[in-house]
Amino acid sequence: MNKKMALPAVAAAMGSSLLSTLAHAQDTATAAAEVVVEATPGLVGADLAWLATSTLLVLMMAVPGLALFYGGMVRSKNMLSTLMQVTSVFCLAVVLWFIYGYSLAFSEGNSVFGGFDRLFLSGTFDAATGVFAMSDTVPEIAFAAFQATFAGITCALIVGGFAERARFSAVLLFTAIWMTFAYVPAAHMVWGEGGLVGGWGALDFAGGTVVHINAGVAGLVGAYVIGKRLGYGREALKPHNLPMTMIGASLLWVGWFGFNAGSALAADGIAALAFINTLVATAGAVVAWIFTEWAVKGKPSMLGAASGMVAGLVGITPAAGFVGPVGALVIGIAAGVICVWGVNGLKRMLGADDSLDVFGVHAVGGIVGAVLTGVFTATSLGGTGDGEASMLMQVWIQIEGILLTVVWSAVVAYIGFKIADIVLGLRVTEEEERQGLDISSHGESAYSS
Repeated sequence: MNKKMALPAVAAAMGSSLLSTLAHAQDTATAAAEVVVEATPGLVGADLAWLATSTLLVLMMAVPGLALFYGGMVRSKNMLSTLMQVTSVFCLAVVLWFIYGYSLAFSEGNSVFGGFDRLFLSGTFDAATGVFAMSDTVPEIAFAAFQATFAGITCALIVGGFAERARFSAVLLFTAIWMTFAYVPAAHMVWGEGGLVGGWGALDFAGGTVVHINAGVAGLVGAYVIGKRLGYGREALKPHNLPMTMIGASLLWVGWFGFNAGSALAADGIAALAFINTLVATAGAVVAWIFTEWAVKGKPSMLGAASGMVAGLVGITPAAGFVGPVGALVIGIAAGVICVWGVNGLKRMLGADDSLDVFGVHAVGGIVGAVLTGVFTATSLGGTGDGEASMLMQVWIQIEGILLTVVWSAVVAYIGFKIADIVLGLRVTEEEERQGLDISSHGESAYSS
């Protein structure tokens, strides 16, 4: 047999061997999957699929969504540093969540902190035997991953309060302190077993207090502690790329369906309710912001529309699975109108250089949503609440949760910023700030030739 005739025979033999190997691998994988399913009673595949999808959507909210939203609003010389801070803070928070944050937030402990049973996610799964601990109808590790993205984006939101003048290393140190002593206890107190605020009966479906009020207050404290940007109040510190901001806001809106509807933790009717509420409230907030700004300033702006989008998303977050669509629309409109005041009149009253309006949108919008959750959760107004519960009592419980979150976050943030300042120096030098943080902190520029 010559070489030309041998080649097809060799190829056929190799193909047959490859097919046999692939078939064996497929049989092995199928058998392994059957072991996992058999060892995971109560698993609902649709719930796991929706939670995994929602986790990816929340990840998209942070990177690239929030990064682009913030990056477009700063000056061009600070764009890369803003992208870097958002991305790095998010990733650091996820790592810390894996090491100890999840355990302290969601394992059994006291009314403020959880315990240490789940350090490094220990006890959630045994890969060798295929045994997975369950959280309702999904593996607990899936729930932990979903919550990790919440921790990450909450910490990243704070960056907007002191953008364009903070030292990168100090931001990372602050993040570790604040996440440990502000975010983790807030998550436990509201959502954890035996948590203080949850025990009061406060309602927070997807993070109005835990995420947005918490981060908004920390951002404001950071703006006070670090001081105003050079030229603030004397020169226009305008956004350098509003299309980038609009793209970021749009990604936030898409991702927020995972943030809110994913918080149902199941592919069920509550997820569907949260989904439609996220759509309706946000659209209402954009329209409300546009017309309010039009009436007050004479012209509606694209930046205003993007900000209204975020305000509506923030406002509906605590209420998403508790109110009907009509209530969601009212909450969205209220958040849109009030947050216009939050980033203008209230900002001037506070006198802080909250660079990207973290407090004016996230804290104010979160407060609006949290309070109105107590109103529109009533069954008489189309909500899912207890028909016998007093609306006024629920509103007061919501206010108690808000006040505790504001005070707790502010105290921890102040201490965290002060420690970061003492240890590393919180603010860059005046020369570095004038040069821009892209070059001075990271040695690169988005527009270098």
